[in-house]
This record gives sequence, C-alpha cells and structure tokens, in this order.
Amino acid sequence: MTTHADRRRWLVVGLVFVAIVLNYVDRQILALLKPTLQVEFDWSDRDYSHMASAFQFAAALAFLGTGWFIDKVGLRWGFAIGVGIWSLAGMAHAFASTVAGFVTSRAVLGAAESIGTPAAVKTAATYFNAKERSFVLGLGGIAPNVGAILTPLLIPLMAMMWGWQATFLIAGGLGLVWVVVWLAVRIPEQPNAAADAAAPKIAWSSLLRDRRQWAVILGKALTDQVWWFLLFFMPDLFHRVFGLTQGTLGLPVAFVYFMAALGGITGGVLPSWLMARGWTVNAARKTTMLLYALLILPVPSLVGVDSAWIAAMILGLALFAHQGFSTNLFGLTTDVFPARIVGSAIGIGAFAGNLSGMAMIEFAGWSLDTGRGYLPMMLICAFTYLVALAVIHLILPRIVAIDEDGIDDTPIFAH
Repeated sequence: MTTHADRRRWLVVGLVFVAIVLNYVDRQILALLKPTLQVEFDWSDRDYSHMASAFQFAAALAFLGTGWFIDKVGLRWGFAIGVGIWSLAGMAHAFASTVAGFVTSRAVLGAAESIGTPAAVKTAATYFNAKERSFVLGLGGIAPNVGAILTPLLIPLMAMMWGWQATFLIAGGLGLVWVVVWLAVRIPEQPNAAADAAAPKIAWSSLLRDRRQWAVILGKALTDQVWWFLLFFMPDLFHRVFGLTQGTLGLPVAFVYFMAALGGITGGVLPSWLMARGWTVNAARKTTMLLYALLILPVPSLVGVDSAWIAAMILGLALFAHQGFSTNLFGLTTDVFPARIVGSAIGIGAFAGNLSGMAMIEFAGWSLDTGRGYLPMMLICAFTYLVALAVIHLILPRIVAIDEDGIDDTPIFAH
C-alpha cells in the first residue's frame, strides 16, 4: 500500500528528473543557436570553443566541491541554490554582447550545473533502500537524454518565433519556477542520513593510489571527450557540412540523442544478460565494451556523405555506442568500489572527463578555423574507445566485483 511518505519521495524524484532535463536544455541552447549568434556577433570558431571550454573547465573544478556542498547545506537548499544560480546564468546570456560576456555566463552555468549529478545520487541514496536505488538511478540516467532530445526540437522553434534573447530568458525562467516549486514541496525525512553520516570518509589521496580509480579516470578522460565535443558542435556540423538552417537541424539532432538513449539502455541490459548466463563480471563487462568500441568505428565516414539524415544515422550509432560504453564504465566503477566510495570515484572520473572534453573542444575550434574541418575529430572519436578499453584492461586485467569495503593499495600496474 502506497503511503503519503512514499508519494512525497516519488514527487521529489520527479522534481529531480525535471531539474536534470532543464540542466541539459540550458547547456545545449548555445550550440543550437550558434549559427545565428555567430553571424550576429562575428564569432570565430575559436571564440565559440572558448565559450564551450569555459563551461567545461568551470564544471570540472566545481565537480571537486559540489558533492561536499550538497552534504553540507542539505539536499533541499543546496539543490535550490544550484538550480537558481544556473537558471540566472542561463538568462544572463540574453544580455551578453561580447565574447567575454558569453564566456563568463557559460562559466557560471557550468559551475552551477555540476550540482545536478551529486544531487540526483544523494536523492536516491537518501530516500531509497539498496533494492530501489538501481531503478531510481536508472530513471535519473534517462533525464539527460530526454533533455538532449527535447532541446533541439524546441529551442530552434522558440528562437524563430521570439528571438534568441527570449529563448535564453524562457529556458532560465523555467528553472526559477522549478526552484519555487521545489522549496514549496515538503521534503520527507531523510531515513538514510544517519547511516551516511556514520560511514567513514575516504580521502582522495587514497583513491588516487588505487589502480581501480585510474582505470575510471583514464576511461572517462578518453571517452567523455567525444560526448562533450558532439554536444557542443553537432548542430554546427549539420549547419556547416550539410547546410541545414537553425529551423531544420532540430530533428536530426534529436534523432541522434534518441539513439544515445537506446545505447544507454542496452548498455545496462547486455552485461546483465551475459552474467545471468554464467559469464564472469570481467568477461561480460569487457566484451560489452568491446562491442560498443567497434560500433563507433564508422563515424569518420560521415564526412564523405551527402545526406544529413545518413550523417544523423552514423552519429546516432556513434552516440549509441558512447552511451553503451559509458554505462558499462559506470557499471565497472560500481563493480570494483564499495557503495560509500562510488560517488567520490565517479566525481574524480567526471573531473578528468570534463578536462578532456575541454581539450577536444579547443582542438575542434583550431581545426575548423585552420580549414581542417571535422575529420580530425572524427578520427579521434572512432579509435579512442578501443584505446580506453586497452588501457582499462592493462590496469585491471581481471575485473572482480568487490564484496567488502576497502581501498586497493596495489600499485597501479601490478597484476
């Protein structure tokens, strides 16, 4: 029987889901409006790369502290402050007229938006038991893809109807409405808070001596760069290479992210199916990751195609593969680390992934400005997953699911 407390905690989950969707709306707007804004403000591709890099760098640094901030301030006020700041930063884009103004707005947006991941994980850990958390975290994993699908369908249309300034203001304003609703909801008691507080803390220095952590760091650094590059440059690719206007590029971009969502789902189902049939964790994880690493290999071929929709299918397969691989990288993290350490391990990995994404974005700006086009980035996208899997296998020749708390102090490359 569903109790009042049950309904309230699922309401909290629903509000967190909406916040993460809005998170992805705000971060994608600039990429979708790039063709219009580049003409209006005479940006170079490097100017745009600096804006995207400002977001990445600020988010990377913020990832080092947002988990602590949520723990210190509490979920209710911590999440409200984060969403409020990122919404105001999104709205500030409407008043920017210089590269410096957009860079500043993107940096504040990136720093504030980094609170979304620890807030979502804390919601699951606080209000749900171990059996329920997997479902809640899986639901949270769908939210970014929902945002990534809806944004290209809605933002170009809004910009055509009301202008780019109004688009930033409306999207940011929705976040402020969310804050009001969030604070108005009576959040239930935190049943797991005492247990979380009693758990021993783990020093990052200990994690950085752990070879398992380096498998996560290098895996994220080598593969997250693909996601961030495509997130910020995919609309430009359809505009530049295939001549799609701001009003027509929404559908193919949405299709690509729909395929990404399917990749995330299959990435969770396939290794579970293999393990249910007697495969070891090591064999199931690495075989699944190899499959996705092979699926992304054709991505450079999109440079030579004439149809935007064929390119969308190639890119869709690429992000299908990325999300499948990424899901298993998260799964590997939960395999080898106890639950109380997973958040820190993922946070360090996300820091590395954001920095590599920033480097890839800067490289893309240089490549486009110097006439080299998109091919160099596509070649990196194609092969970096095989490199990542090889590195993971070198560091962790055998993945063993942990069955007790602790840190592995074995030297990084010891077998």
